[in-house]
Amino acid sequence: MANAASMREEAETIAVKALGFVAADPALLPRFLAITGIEANSIRKAAAELGFLAGVLQFILAHEPTLLRFAEETGTPPAAVGKALRALPLGNGDHERST
Repeated sequence: MANAASMREEAETIAVKALGFVAADPALLPRFLAITGIEANSIRKAAAELGFLAGVLQFILAHEPTLLRFAEETGTPPAAVGKALRALPLGNGDHERST
């Protein structure tokens, strides 16, 4: 990842893979929806919200077995998930950050 734009693009790619991973898992999806308070039919709308992709990565990172399974199934190094989180808006806890 060379510059901020390419870092964010790569981070978004990882986050979209993570969202697909969560959505495809019948055990993870209900947990994700319950934790976030998002309804299943509102995911597309929520995905456009600032911080949503960071939230998906936070969900993956919060449970090591889920992180390791995601990494294995997608070929994404576990450390890349944390790095991607920090490259996304609101991924570092800075809620004043603008895009």
